[in-house]
Amino acid sequence: MTRIVVAAVIIDPSTSTLLLAQRSSPPEDAGLWELPGGKVEDGETWQAALEREIVEELGMRVEAGEQVGEVVTGIPGFEVVALRARQTGGTPRALEHADLRWVDVAELRRMNEAGVLMASSVAWLDELIGLLSNWADG
Repeated sequence: MTRIVVAAVIIDPSTSTLLLAQRSSPPEDAGLWELPGGKVEDGETWQAALEREIVEELGMRVEAGEQVGEVVTGIPGFEVVALRARQTGGTPRALEHADLRWVDVAELRRMNEAGVLMASSVAWLDELIGLLSNWADG
């Protein structure tokens, strides 16, 4: 059975930056950066799962919105879906990650070139850069 994982595209409109989280586990992924999120539980919508996961992982509240890019496959047993998410309360804290970082387009590109992004985040790179560029352009 394939599990759905949701990932949050959280952009700070005041700085045109995207929130990334650094994985602390499993060992083969520790140190890599990704969009925060988690697994959809039985009976949950993608949006409800994302809102719950962001509270659990970051201690903040978001309102989940529309899908960004394609569903990412290729991870055995999982499909990963990115959803836009608007911050509605709280300050993000690394409750389940090693670190958090707000990145702009240039930093996102540098991280990709350095090979420190999770495969799912790389799959959405063009869409993420487009969203950040649109914010920056006003």
